[in-house]
Amino acid sequence: MVDIFCKNCGTTKSFVEGTSLKSIATEFGFNEPYKIVSARVNNVSEGLTYKVFNSKSVEFLDYSSYDGRNVYCRSICFLLCKATQELFPNCKIVIRRPISKGFYCTIERDDSTAVSHDEVDAIRLRMREIVAQDLPFIRHHVLTEEAVKLFKSLGYTDKVKLLESCGDLYITYYTLGDCADYYYNALVPSSAYLKVWDIMPYRGGILIRVPNRHKPDELAPFIDQNKTFEILDESLRWNKIMGLNNVGDVNIACQKGMAPDLIQVAEALQEKKIVQIAEEIERRYNSPEKVKIVLITGPTSSGKSTFCKRLSVQLKACGLRPISFSTDDYFVNRVDTPKLPDGSYDFDNFETVDHKYLQSDLLKLMNGEEVEVPEYNFVTGLREFNGKKLKITDGSILLIEGIHALNPRLTDKVSENEKFRIFINTITSVSLDNHNSIPTSDNRLLRRIIRDYNKGAFTARETISAWPNVRRSEVQWIYPFQEDADVLFNSTYLIEFAVLRTSAEKILATVPKNCPEYSEAYRLKQFLHYFTPVSEKEIPTTSIMKSFV
Repeated sequence: MVDIFCKNCGTTKSFVEGTSLKSIATEFGFNEPYKIVSARVNNVSEGLTYKVFNSKSVEFLDYSSYDGRNVYCRSICFLLCKATQELFPNCKIVIRRPISKGFYCTIERDDSTAVSHDEVDAIRLRMREIVAQDLPFIRHHVLTEEAVKLFKSLGYTDKVKLLESCGDLYITYYTLGDCADYYYNALVPSSAYLKVWDIMPYRGGILIRVPNRHKPDELAPFIDQNKTFEILDESLRWNKIMGLNNVGDVNIACQKGMAPDLIQVAEALQEKKIVQIAEEIERRYNSPEKVKIVLITGPTSSGKSTFCKRLSVQLKACGLRPISFSTDDYFVNRVDTPKLPDGSYDFDNFETVDHKYLQSDLLKLMNGEEVEVPEYNFVTGLREFNGKKLKITDGSILLIEGIHALNPRLTDKVSENEKFRIFINTITSVSLDNHNSIPTSDNRLLRRIIRDYNKGAFTARETISAWPNVRRSEVQWIYPFQEDADVLFNSTYLIEFAVLRTSAEKILATVPKNCPEYSEAYRLKQFLHYFTPVSEKEIPTTSIMKSFV
């Protein structure tokens, strides 16, 4: 017998060795608002088919949890792939990226035609039929060479490249009926678990709609992200030109010594985009409706400060004189900072910025007055005045950088024609393989973990612990204004995870196994091992990436 401590209800029960988590959850019989879809076993995410052979601590999870959502959404992707494969056996479905509160997919075929409404309806109907059949997702743990042989026979060259390049001896793949596929983490036990979802035609492909994280019995609201999609599409086109569509392709290129070239190309593409942005600002500066301020924002660890410096250089090359400050310098004194329900400071709240004072200084600057701007002391938590004075003269343009820079309330007394808005995002265009997209915020979380640790600001455990609140604040205060930007800039590298791997693995190893944050640290370590490591020494000193590694 083994003892299982259930964190949800705080009790322990004994079970026969080899009992599945699904059966154990039933025996505890605790009341949860939504259906259990996965669990954390000793702070490691597992599927409900996982069998226990030793005493464990278990926390059961529903869709409202981060791990639960990942398990559920991966399972929907497999459901879509199976239905599409059955209906269109000569086509290839590619799960591109999370976007518009769902997952964007494309169906690739020889004639390059877009998927039709009737075809989407047919796929949806077949998916519903599979859900009604309650087919099990069966887990197979095999030698990697055996899985490679299987996927070669199925024509999944993307999976073959990934598995051959990551160096694992054993891997796990899944079957749903007669359909085999590879997913890098757990799935739900069976298709009947997938009650809430939908698919719709979108941008020539398909958008998988998933449950609302706050109300899992409802679909998440659809948000059309036109500008975000354009940036994604641009990145995908470059990936295709370079022949690097998935991580397996990138790994093989790095193993052939091509990493320095890939970094140089990535830097050149980013610099080209910054030049284009600077030239557009110059054009609008010299237009009848003269742009006077450039507002630069983005979520945490997107590279706002470094981007601002590089844009300043290009604006100077255009004959302008940029002057800049950060909204962070207008933080209220720490004692006046808004607080979260648990009593901790909510540093990402819009009210953390003294926006009335900032806008007052901004209007003075635009009227030609000289202003002494504050500098925030993050050690003392106080706003200080250290003699930093700014004045806008002929040829000057003001750059304001910060997470709230695009919030309309920050500059609502400034004419819209005088503002140029830039949103810095981290859009990961490369996928593990055709059916495994990379979570949207993983690169930013890893960037922040490395930067916080190296600066001595926070441990990896502390950064991971704070991350859910950071993400909630971004959804509330930053992302709603993304589509209002005049231009979006993607700060990610094609081989970013390969560069982050060496530093991140060492830091993630410091997270103790007996704390809740270990679950995320373990997931990130498992995820990073898919990438062939690339030395950070290859990164130029002016790179956005350099500020994190």
